[in-house]
Amino acid sequence: MQRLNDKICLVTGAARGIGAAIAQRFINEGARVYVTDSDDINGKKTAHDMGANFLKLDVSCEADWTQIAKKLPALDVLVNNAGITGFEAGMVAHDPEHASLADWRAVHAVNTDGTFMGCRYAIAAMRGRPSGSIINISSRSGMVGIPGAAAYAASKAAVRNHTKTVALYCAQNGLNIRCNSIHPAAILTPMWAPMLGDGPGKEARMKALVADTPMQRFGRPEEVAALAVLLASDEAAYITGAEMTIDGGILAGSAATPGDQRL
Repeated sequence: MQRLNDKICLVTGAARGIGAAIAQRFINEGARVYVTDSDDINGKKTAHDMGANFLKLDVSCEADWTQIAKKLPALDVLVNNAGITGFEAGMVAHDPEHASLADWRAVHAVNTDGTFMGCRYAIAAMRGRPSGSIINISSRSGMVGIPGAAAYAASKAAVRNHTKTVALYCAQNGLNIRCNSIHPAAILTPMWAPMLGDGPGKEARMKALVADTPMQRFGRPEEVAALAVLLASDEAAYITGAEMTIDGGILAGSAATPGDQRL
């Protein structure tokens, strides 16, 4: 039997990248999937191609969440995946000294506010179901400081902590709703395009960006999707408030080179 058979699942920011990979894997596991995104053109195409339903959703807009609740009042799984780095329009200052308040707030509006409203909607939509699973996509950046991306790091740290708060709230109120966070590091998605660029130097830039990763490569969206399936399934019935890293070993510590016997 498929692991998510007949579960109603909603994935935010699912027009491409990690969100699209999760939505596709959920469908493969028998789920009834709703692809949501603020990009309705690509979102509709992605949903059509994989046989999912599409709902337009700007996660930073409370009115959009209200409409989602009206259209989909019952839910089994929510993946709060939608997120931005702040570099979508190009490289701008996002360090603690030079970042503008407007840029800081724009990142938090999507990453922090969007996750908060998604969790709030999901708790209400899952109350009448046998069980529920909320999966928040945080980041490796939510567990360490990132000097050049202060707003992004702070927002993903907020997602990490809010996940635990939601998990505790649901447990304390006798709700069979679990909430866990996934913390990817360098996953090769369109989000990296502004930093990687194009041209002959792209390969070198890619290698440089994963030079401190023990596994020496970018992760794949499909690898994050596999973890999301586990957390969405009934196999994870005793997992809540947990944070799952998928980072090629970068948070484990420094990597020794083959044959290096030094301590």
